[in-house]
Formats: sequence, C-alpha cells, structure tokens
Amino acid sequence: MRILIVEDESALADGLKFNFEQEGFEAVVAGDGDVALKAFRQAESRFNLVLLDLMLPGMSGYDICREIRLIDKQVPILVLSARTLSEDRTAGFDAGCDQYMSKPFNLKELLSRVRNLIERHPIDNSSLPAVPREPELESDVRQFGDAKIDFSRFELTVHGQTHDLTTMEVQLLRYFLDNDGKVLSRGQILEDVWGSDSNVMPRTIDNFVLRLRKLIEPNPSAPRHILSVRGTGYRFLTKPEA
Repeated sequence: MRILIVEDESALADGLKFNFEQEGFEAVVAGDGDVALKAFRQAESRFNLVLLDLMLPGMSGYDICREIRLIDKQVPILVLSARTLSEDRTAGFDAGCDQYMSKPFNLKELLSRVRNLIERHPIDNSSLPAVPREPELESDVRQFGDAKIDFSRFELTVHGQTHDLTTMEVQLLRYFLDNDGKVLSRGQILEDVWGSDSNVMPRTIDNFVLRLRKLIEPNPSAPRHILSVRGTGYRFLTKPEA
C-alpha cells in the first residue's frame, strides 16, 4: 500500500512517514505542490491514498487536490490541516477530498482513518498510465429524469453536458438511488456513506446535496429529486411525485 504525504513541515512529514512505514505502508513525502504532482503523475504504480496539508508553499492544498482529481477521480484524499473553520472544510470537500482531519491530531485515529479509506476505496495498483477501459457494463450506468450517471467513469451527464464527480459525490448519489423513496436521516447517511469513524459534520451532507442539486435539478431552489425532510434529512425520488 502506497501513501503520498504532502506536508511542508519536515519534522511532521518525517514522523508521519516513519509511523506509516511501521504499519507496513510505503510512504512518499512531497513538500510542495509541484513535487507532489510530479510524484503522482510519474509513479510507476498508483498511490492508494493521498494525505494532504492545505497550507503549503506555492500551490495551495486545494489546488493540488483539484489537480489530482483531474488525474485520478478515485484515489482517496485525506486532508490533514490546521485550518478548522467550516468554510475550510467545505472548500476541501468542494475541491474533491474524501475526509478532513484537523491538526493537532491523534495518531491512532489518523491510522484508523487511513486504513478505513483504503479499504472502502480500493485502488487497482497497476502501472500508469491507466490501461484503456473496456466498454462499461450497463449496470454501471443509471438514469433518472434528465440525468445519466456513469459510476465507472465518475461522470454525470445532464442535457448533454457532462460533469466530473468526486468519490464522495458518486457514493452519495449511488446511496440515494439505492434507497429511492426512503426518508434518510443525516446520521444514517453519515454512517452508511462516510463511515462511523469519519470526522464529517452533518452540515457537510447539506453542502454535498447543494452541489448535486445544482447539477441534476432543473430548479435547484425547488428540487424534485433530492427532497429535504424537515428536521430529519433527505428523500430521493427517481420519479418525482406530481
């Protein structure tokens, strides 16, 4: 298992590298965005996870996250940052990260989160560049209303326009589709989509829903597919009620 650690504080980076290697991981350290992206692009085999600081020299962690998502939509990205405001978390998830953890942190919790993310998002550790895809199976494509989701390619197409989705956006949409018509509490969604050991706040779900509504709803302010259930959570409808 290979981890890319993007951290400019050398003492912290070395400590993280040592502890991950003690746990059996192969860890590569990058102190800035240019080095990180070069390591990611030129790696002979895929990284299973990226551990990413936000406050870095030159390119910010948000920009690095976006660049990585252009290369690989599936690799888990865990942000480890001293930024603790809800706006920082929202910006991190909007950029494409899967989990957000604040500094200072508990090492055991970090190791647990890393193992959990890798288990939940297995990466084919084949050589780069990626082997061209075989034709997608019909089961990987779902449609509702004017939207078509290709889960294999992490793509959402609405009215002929295709949008790239992040790992968590894909998982949340699949979860909604699999629970069509059911009332889902925020706690239930957090447990089933993000996992019980995540540090994600219920408000994070609302941010993801707002993003998805902008993509799939004809009028996001009057949604027909992702409905809010006051005081509880959400209800997804593939076929909106009259």
